[in-house]
Amino acid sequence: MTTFHIKAYFSMVLLLCCFTSKGQSGTMSSYQDLENLFEDWRNFENPPLFEGAPDYRKVTFTNRNSDFIALKERLNTISITSWPIEKQVDWHIVKAEMNGYDFNHRVLKSWERDPAFYKTIWTSRSDVPAHEGPTHHAVLEVWQYDFPLSKVKRNEFIAQLHIIPSLNTQAKANLTGNAKDLWITGIRDIRTQTTDLNNLKNKPGIAKDKQILKAINQAIASTEDLSTWLEQQAPSKTGPSGIGKENYTWYQQNVHLVPMSWEDEVLLLKRELTRAWTGLKLEEHRNRDLPLLTDAHTEEAYQLLSEKAANSLLAFLEDQDIVTVKDYYEPALKAHYGAFVPKEKRNFFWITAHYDPRPLFSHFYHWFELARMDNEPHQSSIRKNALLYNIFDSRNEGMATAVEELFMQAGLYDDSPRVREIVYIMIAQRAARGLGSLYAHANEMTMEEAGKIHSNYTPRGWMKTEKELLIFEQHLYLRQPGYGTSYITGKYLVEQALAEYARKLENDGTEFQLKSFFDGLNTIGNIPISLGQWQLTGDKEHLSKIDAFSPN
Repeated sequence: MTTFHIKAYFSMVLLLCCFTSKGQSGTMSSYQDLENLFEDWRNFENPPLFEGAPDYRKVTFTNRNSDFIALKERLNTISITSWPIEKQVDWHIVKAEMNGYDFNHRVLKSWERDPAFYKTIWTSRSDVPAHEGPTHHAVLEVWQYDFPLSKVKRNEFIAQLHIIPSLNTQAKANLTGNAKDLWITGIRDIRTQTTDLNNLKNKPGIAKDKQILKAINQAIASTEDLSTWLEQQAPSKTGPSGIGKENYTWYQQNVHLVPMSWEDEVLLLKRELTRAWTGLKLEEHRNRDLPLLTDAHTEEAYQLLSEKAANSLLAFLEDQDIVTVKDYYEPALKAHYGAFVPKEKRNFFWITAHYDPRPLFSHFYHWFELARMDNEPHQSSIRKNALLYNIFDSRNEGMATAVEELFMQAGLYDDSPRVREIVYIMIAQRAARGLGSLYAHANEMTMEEAGKIHSNYTPRGWMKTEKELLIFEQHLYLRQPGYGTSYITGKYLVEQALAEYARKLENDGTEFQLKSFFDGLNTIGNIPISLGQWQLTGDKEHLSKIDAFSPN
């Protein structure tokens, strides 16, 4: 063999090795490889412990970075080109989660910038697959415990309470950021934890359990100490809390897989805000000769109203072939009727519900989706549980918002046209609050200024009645980029998925059925709606803005 042939031989071998290492041949990649990687990734994502609490120290992130890089390299060596679309989708879900970890480490840094990250006590279940906004890895889900506690659950409960003092101590070392709005507003969350801890003492069986009481009191003392420290540090916090337009766009496209830029979202939310106000005024004109809606003014009246509304909604969904109504839909909705609230104490959503709960109950499609996760978990280990970093927001918040109007347009309020006015008011509110959050993340407005858009552009002054909701929502959206807009951007993406699905069927000469659309998305699971559209239609052109899907 000549020198030339030897060089050519080794060049070929080297080329083949590189080709195989990148997974492009497809011969060494299987879906099981992805499932194994996903398990290793999720184990890595759960941080090690330091003094009994999850470790968010800078040195720990630095020391673990090589492991993270190795996981990313493993993902990139998996060839997916020959896989069916649903399995390709799962690969992109794993990549999005890894991008989320990377973004949090580089930019968001909740453990450094956001005191609310250290909130441990959660007394109720979120209406989406995981808690809204960044949370640490050792939260105590009080709502998952039955009181009085069994022996096993008692030991588990005590162990979780013992984490709080250690985590709070770590927080005082980790919180070095200068995000003024996040810092000041986050103090409220930590202060609230003291109240929540004190309320635990009223749970059945707790008052006589000295060991649990001791753990609660230690957690209270630690939480109060952290609150005091945060307040002492607050005057020195002067910096912006938004992540900036460029970071926002990258995060939306590469983590939440929303194929839009910051500028795109501003344009969309302005359009939806204008459309909602216009739709409201046209409805008011059309209904001008009809009597005004009257609100429920007693507990009994509200209970009758909510029962009637739930029955109307469920019957409509079934009788009009909107979606397959499962046996668990009714109990899931019934558990969240809410209760009568005096007029002077109602926030925006309970104002609407006391006139007619059906628009809000339509948004409670959320609870159908959670009941589906509980009763019919997805067969994919990657989709079975909640995606990390609120990556599900365009799907869950988008769907819940979309169906408010979709159900209306399908005829839900033909028996009471003035309820259509409430739907447009709800769209306007969500567009206004999302628009404010965009300007806050661009650091063009403070959180308070963003809240004024939220409040001033919600019709009928319904966001001016109860300030806590306004603060809660704008704070959440500042903590979790993209969440404030996900209601409207997700709604748009759901509508786009419906349109493209219908267009595909029309081109194929197949009749469109609304029920097939909703059932199809429900089967796909709680993943970004852009991926849901891809799986539903077989077309991913709408994803071309995102780096991973770009033809270039």
